[in-house]
Amino acid sequence: MALKATIFKADLSVADMDRNYYADHALTLARHPSETDERMMVRLLAFALNAHERLAFGKGLCVDDEPDLWRKDLTGTIEQWIDVGLPDEKWVRKACNRSREVLLLSYGGRAAEVWWSQNRDKLTRLENLTVLGLPVDASQELATLADRGMRLLCNVQDGQIWVTNGERTVHTELITLLARGGTV
Repeated sequence: MALKATIFKADLSVADMDRNYYADHALTLARHPSETDERMMVRLLAFALNAHERLAFGKGLCVDDEPDLWRKDLTGTIEQWIDVGLPDEKWVRKACNRSREVLLLSYGGRAAEVWWSQNRDKLTRLENLTVLGLPVDASQELATLADRGMRLLCNVQDGQIWVTNGERTVHTELITLLARGGTV
């Protein structure tokens, strides 16, 4: 018998002063049995940093041809494809061919550094790709906020990110590894 996903509910308030975006989102996250709290919370952070009324979670780890998050226009065209982790370079290229904009949020400390050094040259050729790095301490701290019924606030200002559940706050700043257009 296959293990089922664990369902998490998140009431997420986003105050992103860098994008002038302020909204509340009632989210349902399905955590695949092989997914860690850390990865799930990085997906939630990716949602908060790119929040939009049409941004939605993909089917996740069990479906190879869908991203962790995506935003489609009203015709179904993929405007933004967002993945977290350390995907295969071939999948990143495929995503860039299917979407107007691709964002990759890498995390994992030393493993992420090795992944980036192995893939940098090939990925810098992709014009619609942005690669951001999340410091390992931040992704691990985010995992401590995971709860089946979360109430989170995400504030973004001048590139600084604060995520809080009212009792604990995680502060971080993303590292730009590759900006859209191929600049490192």
